[in-house]
Amino acid sequence: MSDVAIRTSGLSKQYTIGGRRTPRDRFRAGFTTMPEQNANTIWALNDVSFEVKQGEVLGIIGKNGSGKSTLLKILSRITKPTRGEAEIHGRVGSLLEVGTGFHPELTGRENIQLNGALLGMKKAEIDRHFDAIVAFAEVEKFLDMPVKRYSSGMYMRLAFAVAAHLVTDILFVDEVLAVGDAAFQKKCLGKMDEVSRDGRTILFVTHNLGAVAQLCPRTLLLKSGRVVSLDKSETILADYLSEGSSDMLDVSLDPMRNPASPLVLTRCHIAALDETPVRRVDVARGFKIMLEAIARREVIDTDVSIRVSSDLGAPLFTTNFSDSMGKLARIGPGNCFYEVEIPSHFLAPGTYSLHVGIHRPNVEALDVHDGILSFSVEESGSDMWNYRGKRYGSILVNFPWSEEYAS
Repeated sequence: MSDVAIRTSGLSKQYTIGGRRTPRDRFRAGFTTMPEQNANTIWALNDVSFEVKQGEVLGIIGKNGSGKSTLLKILSRITKPTRGEAEIHGRVGSLLEVGTGFHPELTGRENIQLNGALLGMKKAEIDRHFDAIVAFAEVEKFLDMPVKRYSSGMYMRLAFAVAAHLVTDILFVDEVLAVGDAAFQKKCLGKMDEVSRDGRTILFVTHNLGAVAQLCPRTLLLKSGRVVSLDKSETILADYLSEGSSDMLDVSLDPMRNPASPLVLTRCHIAALDETPVRRVDVARGFKIMLEAIARREVIDTDVSIRVSSDLGAPLFTTNFSDSMGKLARIGPGNCFYEVEIPSHFLAPGTYSLHVGIHRPNVEALDVHDGILSFSVEESGSDMWNYRGKRYGSILVNFPWSEEYAS
């Protein structure tokens, strides 16, 4: 018996952009893979081939638009490939869009039954896992309340709990760690680790490189729909972070990706102190981390946090709006802007990742982005009086010393 759980061969997916489509065109499209005339086409995936062994946890990384989510949708049979094929051996569970299948008018209890059924669970199986789902989501007091009255954090916790307790041979997970507060993200990682130790196969799409390093022995790197490499995670992460540092340090986000949240991040970028764009940070010069967000309504008691991690995901420091200002923010409605100034001679030369969270402390997470961008700090060739190599640490310090001699 083969030990291969997933095998893809030349997997490709083409999408059409623009061009007018009549009902007849859409009907004909169901019987052909030929692109439309007079319309632009893009290849979301192009000739993707790889194998995953049974019981393996494979990380899948790449920038936005690299084809990660399209790949999981094809493997989940949600989307048909334009060409190529995929072999799946075992029962599949998917966590592609957390919360899909929840009805706002139904209670949490009713949505557990409904969403569990949509994810392939039989009633007896749902009943057997019901208590564990509720305990994991921490929504016992709100089970009989319509989920439209849930906070976004409660909503997401319940949705993840239902999907994570589905018993499958293979689990596809797409960016579930982008929701919830830090404690819940840690809980999600623990559940993922538990599932992997049970011998189930996992394909894990995420921007959280620390989670990849922790959970995935091997990682697949996608770029523009193609496989760049498939290797040990340590090797892939080092190459990915190094390559990413050549781009402008500027990420824009779709404000409609999280319509349930009253406050969402729309842009994150790193700039010089005069706010000019940069590709790399000079260790001898300070820089700014700049955030833009949009509030759909007024949100009170809000905090914004920025965490900087090492190239392998180890947290180095976190800075919060509330710590600096001595108060929580009252925001909106409308656009809002934040910036944090990082002094020169603070981060040692190396590659780092940036994590951003907007939340109401002890209430709910409004928008969380792990590994939203990576950046490099480089030596300038001068003024390096206190840098002696990365082995001394990632933070450069010049604490005051004193000396005293006894006669």
